[in-house]
Amino acid sequence: MAAFAKVKVDDSRPLLLPERSKLGGASVTRTFGNVIVSIIGTGVLGLPYTFHVSGWVSGILAILSSAVLSYYCMLLLVSSRNLLEERGCNNILTYGDLGSHAYGHIGQTLVDVMVLISQIGCCVAYLIFIGQNLSSIFMNNTGMQSLFICIILPMQILLAFVRSLSGLAPFSILADICNVLAMGVVIKDDLGSLQGVDGAVAFKNWSGIPFALGIAVFSYEGFGMTLALEASMKKPHLFPRVLAQAFVLITLLYIAFGLIGYLAFGDGTKDIITLNLPNDWSTIVVKAGLCIALAFTFPVMMYPVHEMVESKLVACSFYQRKIATQPVYDRLLLNGIRVIILLITGAIAIMVPVFGVFVSFVGSTVCAMLAFVFPAFFHLQVFKNRISTWQWIVDLVLIVAGIAFAVYGTYSTCSSGVEQV
Repeated sequence: MAAFAKVKVDDSRPLLLPERSKLGGASVTRTFGNVIVSIIGTGVLGLPYTFHVSGWVSGILAILSSAVLSYYCMLLLVSSRNLLEERGCNNILTYGDLGSHAYGHIGQTLVDVMVLISQIGCCVAYLIFIGQNLSSIFMNNTGMQSLFICIILPMQILLAFVRSLSGLAPFSILADICNVLAMGVVIKDDLGSLQGVDGAVAFKNWSGIPFALGIAVFSYEGFGMTLALEASMKKPHLFPRVLAQAFVLITLLYIAFGLIGYLAFGDGTKDIITLNLPNDWSTIVVKAGLCIALAFTFPVMMYPVHEMVESKLVACSFYQRKIATQPVYDRLLLNGIRVIILLITGAIAIMVPVFGVFVSFVGSTVCAMLAFVFPAFFHLQVFKNRISTWQWIVDLVLIVAGIAFAVYGTYSTCSSGVEQV
């Protein structure tokens, strides 16, 4: 499997990207790989549990529907940006840029806040995964995840002081290798434990569907990189086809991984599939490999969070006054902010009791807004009277359904969390 990292920009200031005309040069093959890297994340490890909660038919339908809607909404972002550029609006390279041109400062702020929460949510999921798996390795249970989260936080604080993605590149390469090897062993062990379809349930209950959709939406979370990926292509008109091919491959992988994991462990499927594996040496290698991979991917995921927060800090009057009088406080304040952000992220991870419930919660809220609601809003605003009636209806349905899903999905996953605690 490709790396879990969703940010792969070889630039020391990823949020201050060059003009679009200077980005285009990526081949179809490279863009195809970048799309896969930008989408696949920790959510895949919760897919077998999704099949257990909702049933294998419901799980497959949740993945398929999330894939189709995510693909369509990504194209909405691209088409909205293209029309704005036809009108003379240049350098729309990020989701926030599009929000700014569509709805001004409010649009950009809403997008930036949602992206910020989404990135932090992914990082919290990383910490939960690492904590639970290390606890199962060294304590033979998952009850000591808080201890191991506290142990790895100092390392993450040190890595946060690396201020360029090029400096983090060696860690991303190591993460890629660990992910591929570990996920291959997981699938092999699952196939060796298959119980057959006799005990598998196709559909369990309606309440499991929002939970399954939440994890599925989280698993396709990659909207923050859509515009940058399309802009990076040498032939951007081929992006829809490349995106479709990547979605087909990812969807088949998700369905196979979720179904095999569920068929292997049935009603005993846990919210992190690696916790189902026998505690032998190969399993320890798998868990350790994934933990190492996520530990080194974590700072890459946190990078845009630090950049967003620091850009706001640098612009505030307090920072300007402080630096003007005492320049020595520049790096001290910026590093201090990074430490505070990491401590807050670690505290959230410690307080979250269940990995699957948290992933579904993030998918049902911020990911649903970024994936469905905002693209439809922006598309309606940018195109206005230039779209057909059926496109207007589709956008409106996406907005209403996305908001309703966020509300009900939040309630449903929170209720599931209370039952499982």
